[in-house]
Amino acid sequence: MDSRTAERASSDAKAAVAAYGVAGIWLSTVFSTGLGLQVASLAAGAVVVGGAAASILRRAPRFSTPADRITLLRAVLVGLVGVLAIPGLFTGRPADPLLVVVGCAAFILDAVDGPVARRTGTASAAGARLDTSTDAALVLVLSFATAAAIGSWTLCIGAAYYVFQAAGYFRPHLRGSLPASAARKAIGAFQPFALLLALVPGVTPAFAATALALALALLVFSFTRDVVELERGRGAGSPAAKVRRPLIR
Repeated sequence: MDSRTAERASSDAKAAVAAYGVAGIWLSTVFSTGLGLQVASLAAGAVVVGGAAASILRRAPRFSTPADRITLLRAVLVGLVGVLAIPGLFTGRPADPLLVVVGCAAFILDAVDGPVARRTGTASAAGARLDTSTDAALVLVLSFATAAAIGSWTLCIGAAYYVFQAAGYFRPHLRGSLPASAARKAIGAFQPFALLLALVPGVTPAFAATALALALALLVFSFTRDVVELERGRGAGSPAAKVRRPLIR
């Protein structure tokens, strides 16, 4: 059983990489803006999909669940959003409506993998990490797409998660777990929603900028609150330092 489970996990990871390779090359060719940008956009998407596949292959013992397969599909979609978004970041060309369609699919599927994990009894810390990293990647590539139309300041929305992760290397207690928070979850979901809304054809730049400014303000509030809570609980013997996030996606 273990060997079959490991083999299935490897197959799932390879299938995600192959699906991205085929779809990504096709999209980058159809929407080509030059060889350099084509390579850059494919590389950006490959980082997302490769990271998701690697997270499956690094598990010991190696396994993948139905929810993981949905998240891998989301990673492929996020990679394709990257393929469509990167050229606009350098050329200033408006986002193609296809980017919004693919981005919406990735966003909607985020509401599926968690319930699937819970209903199948396969929720895990590894799955939660994969889900979180895929969420962050979606926000990042969408912020690339909005930067050309709204302004480079929207990149702050996409970069916030990675800045917080990087800060954890300098202050290890920032890598600690936090209790589940409905507010944190809602604010997290609002980020890709606001970014996608800003990219919908017909939405005025003023309205889009307002929505994104609100998203950024909420994001700063959420991360600031988390940092304060982790700083207060950095003592090894404090109650906050002993909190562990539930294994729920």
